[in-house]
Amino acid sequence: MRIIIGGAGEVGTHLSKMLAKENLDITLMDASEERLNFSSNVEIMTVVGNPTSIEDLVNAGIKKADIFIGVTPEESTNMTACMLATNLGAARTVARVSNNEYLLPKNLEFFKKLGVDSLICPEMLAAHEIVNAIQRPWTRQWWELHEGALILIGVKVRENAPIVDKFLYDLSKDEKIYHIVAIKRENETIIPRGKDQIKSGDILFFTTTARYVNDVKEHTGKGDIKVDSVVILGGSRIALKVVEYLPENIRIKILERNKEKCYRLAEKVGSNVMIINGDGRDTDLLKEENVKDSDAFIALTENSETNILACVTAKTMGIRKTVAKVENIDYITMAEKLDIGTVVNKKLIAAGHIYQFLLDADVSNVKCLAFANAEVAELIARPRSKITKKPVKELNLPDDLTLGGLIRDGQPMIINGDTLIREGDHVVVFCLNTTLRKIEDFFN
Repeated sequence: MRIIIGGAGEVGTHLSKMLAKENLDITLMDASEERLNFSSNVEIMTVVGNPTSIEDLVNAGIKKADIFIGVTPEESTNMTACMLATNLGAARTVARVSNNEYLLPKNLEFFKKLGVDSLICPEMLAAHEIVNAIQRPWTRQWWELHEGALILIGVKVRENAPIVDKFLYDLSKDEKIYHIVAIKRENETIIPRGKDQIKSGDILFFTTTARYVNDVKEHTGKGDIKVDSVVILGGSRIALKVVEYLPENIRIKILERNKEKCYRLAEKVGSNVMIINGDGRDTDLLKEENVKDSDAFIALTENSETNILACVTAKTMGIRKTVAKVENIDYITMAEKLDIGTVVNKKLIAAGHIYQFLLDADVSNVKCLAFANAEVAELIARPRSKITKKPVKELNLPDDLTLGGLIRDGQPMIINGDTLIREGDHVVVFCLNTTLRKIEDFFN
């Protein structure tokens, strides 16, 4: 598969490295030669050129491209580049945008006619993930499929949790109310089997149904944390979307250093939001604004180190739920070790959504998990596919993936070894990075 990526920013560079590891033919183009000078242990062809230039697109090989992905910081550039790419021969196009209005169903069809097949907005996706974290503060990860019929939950296990020191085969003796699809232990992610034992401090990833969410909470030793007030560090576009998506009854304070930006923010937010001009790294300011009385702290500046340190400070002040935007992937493990509740990374979020367009199987959803170096996807079993031929325990699936659950005729089911998948089933697949393409043959 030949893929051309327009834009060598954070998203484009990360995406090109991720896809190149799967031996795909990747060309990364950008108008800046400097941005294309990065180190990589995989083979990526780089082209200095403007993705809105017909000549540059042709020189990059657009006529034979299976997919063109426009991920520059400017949505107008991405949209124009996709329109040109389609008309020059690209089989499919994806554009990164920042305007939510473009994502409305009535507009998606309009843009498709113009040559833009798919749209993604990383800021909007990140904001939804943050709001999920605030509304369910006992979780590290929350991902719903089919409007919440089946749920993936990531939870850090406490010392007093009832399942600590239990073997997975002990848990499966009772009624199957959830499936533990992965264990994140220190720097390793494990696709568990029956003989694996749960330890205190593990981050467990469960698939379950809405009916048994409270059981997951109790079994991992978690309690309820009510969030009525939130402090947001940094008045970014993501911050504005978080404010928009949070319930209006939650009191919000936004700390922003730039005075002009504060004025612009004040014009866009509701009466439940207070804008404070000041440096959120200043502990005296945090004390003065009674940040310690807030239920949650969200750090959304453009600096990963600042966000991590601010969340650590917030935890020392007694705030129980913290969320940090960490764009430097190398810092994600550090953030986890410092016990930051939720880490959000726009590159991984965008990469997961784009990745689903590249698979041959019928994929409804893909999510890259920042903490676990893993991916979770919702795949549809095609008629007469290999996955439907035998019970799960007889399929000889790769060791680095597991099937967590399925949706059949709108009804959720937890998968076990005796489950026989039928055509049309929506199946949740949890796998370690770069493994997802191994499962395609089973579903096609």
